[in-house]
Formats: sequence, C-alpha cells, structure tokens
Amino acid sequence: MVTLNKIYTKTGDTGTTALGNGERTEKFSLRVTTYGTVDELNCTLGIARQHVNSSLLPNLINIQNDLFDLGADFCKPISKNQQKKEVSELRISHSQVNRLEQQIDIMNASLEPLKSFVLPGGSISASSLHLCRTVCRRAERYAVELASKELVNTEALKYL
Repeated sequence: MVTLNKIYTKTGDTGTTALGNGERTEKFSLRVTTYGTVDELNCTLGIARQHVNSSLLPNLINIQNDLFDLGADFCKPISKNQQKKEVSELRISHSQVNRLEQQIDIMNASLEPLKSFVLPGGSISASSLHLCRTVCRRAERYAVELASKELVNTEALKYL
C-alpha cells in the first residue's frame, strides 16, 4: 500500500526524481519516461471508461489498477544480485498477465478474424480505445528499450 501525505516534495526542482528504491535519477531518464508513459496510458483508459459499454468497465478498472502496479514495477529498479523470489512487492505477476490474456481471449472469441487493419475512429469509445492502444505500444517500446539496458521484470514486459 502506498501512502501519499503530500502532493509535492520540493526534491525534484533540480531536474531529478526519486525512484522506488530511493535512488535519484534525471526526470528525463528512460526509466522515468517508461513509467510516465504507463501513467499516461492509465489516464487515457480513465477517459475511455467514460465512453465505453458498461460491460467493459470491470475489465478496464482491473487494468487501471494493474497499471499502478506496472508503474511501480518500472519505478523500482531490480538489482543484479536480487533473486527472482525477492522480486514480488509492487511487481506485475504472472497471474496478472494470465488474467489479462484470458480477458482478451474471451473478447476475441466472438469476433470474426480481421482481414485488414481497423481504421481508428467510428465512435468516441472506439477512438478512445485506439488512443489507449497506441499509448500502450509506446510504453512497450520504452520498456523494451529499458530492458535492453537494465534488468526489468519480464512479466511487466508481457503485460504491456
């Protein structure tokens, strides 16, 4: 559980920010860009929720909660000597990835196979979800780049 007592800390005024392990890094670092883009994705899902069919709401709310875990996961670097079993607090888990994949499979089961790309638009809900998709893909690109330079939870990459 995260507790926020103040909205501002006065510690980032010089262009650095604290990571989940207490280290300081530049606000423009790839790690901050990655979890910042996950936060942006969460916001776009919040907008999409205002326009979608109510049957999608429970799934979108679950995803939004997972995205807080995902952002926290990227915010806390994994040290090279850290064992996999130690990497659990505020990390995306295999069960979260599995749940998301199952939800996708259920939704896809009623659809005909696509024969071409889907043109973004059609309705406010569809356009909102297309925006979420593109922000997610951007977050994934940053996460993959981060994983090429530093240790990253593989479940976090799968989730994106």
